[in-house]
Amino acid sequence: MTQCFSLTETRNWCYRSTFTGSGLRSTIIDLKDGTIMHCWIPKIQTESKPNLLLIHGLGANALWQWGNFIRNLTQHFNIYVPDLVFFGGSYTTRPERTEAFQAECVMKVMELKCVRSVSVVGLSYGGFVAYSMGVKYREFVEKIVICGSGVCLEEKDIKDGIFPISDLDEAANILVPQTPQKLRELVGFAFFRAPLVAWLPSCLLLDFINAMCREYVQEKKELIKAIAKDRNLSELPKISKPTLIIWGEQDLVFPLELGHRLKRDKRRMVPSSVRRTTHNLHAMRLLWPFVERLYSAKEENSNREGA
Repeated sequence: MTQCFSLTETRNWCYRSTFTGSGLRSTIIDLKDGTIMHCWIPKIQTESKPNLLLIHGLGANALWQWGNFIRNLTQHFNIYVPDLVFFGGSYTTRPERTEAFQAECVMKVMELKCVRSVSVVGLSYGGFVAYSMGVKYREFVEKIVICGSGVCLEEKDIKDGIFPISDLDEAANILVPQTPQKLRELVGFAFFRAPLVAWLPSCLLLDFINAMCREYVQEKKELIKAIAKDRNLSELPKISKPTLIIWGEQDLVFPLELGHRLKRDKRRMVPSSVRRTTHNLHAMRLLWPFVERLYSAKEENSNREGA
């Protein structure tokens, strides 16, 4: 029997309407190398506004991860919101699975859209991509916000018990859920208090999985495994751009210790932890004040340095 109604697709349509109503338009970019990227870009570029690039994490597409407060951001910034490769409308035939490859694809989109400089906000996996952009494209990236992203983790951390789950295959099965039970586990890790979704009947959870999690399952798991492969803190390049680190104190996906480690190892970083919060900072609409803070604080510093 063909399913006639999808609650998830209806919510997805609502998010699309929110993005469109916030002055953004959907665009597809062919990178001419086997990669197709989908990105939300401003309908009208305002020269007086700074450019802000929002990079989502694992899970659903960019709409779901930024839709709750996109209206606030578009009032103050020219907003660019790509779907990373294998999410939303983005995909590739190339074999690369690293965050450096994701950063390269996002950068090509920015170049093709004639964006000369941006500040970058990266959520979770998106923080890995944002950090990679800060390292590789130093003249392009102005400022960075890293939100609950364990960019300073090491491969040995998984076996050393820093994470609640020490088996990478099992972690990938939870982060790319294919059953209602795995989706409930993911929600339990991502939220401080499990929202209503944890108590929804399995048929509704399957509706979300079918709409958001069925495509590119193996490729997404490969992205997850590539994060930790041969990763060593001593080999992580430093970034010199002003950077704000935001972390949930109760984060179970990337524990707060990784945020402290990142602050100790890197320069020019401002740490902020959020009480009674886990990994899902964006769903709690907490990021806008921090983005605003990054701009106001750094502009004050720039003014003092130039005086």
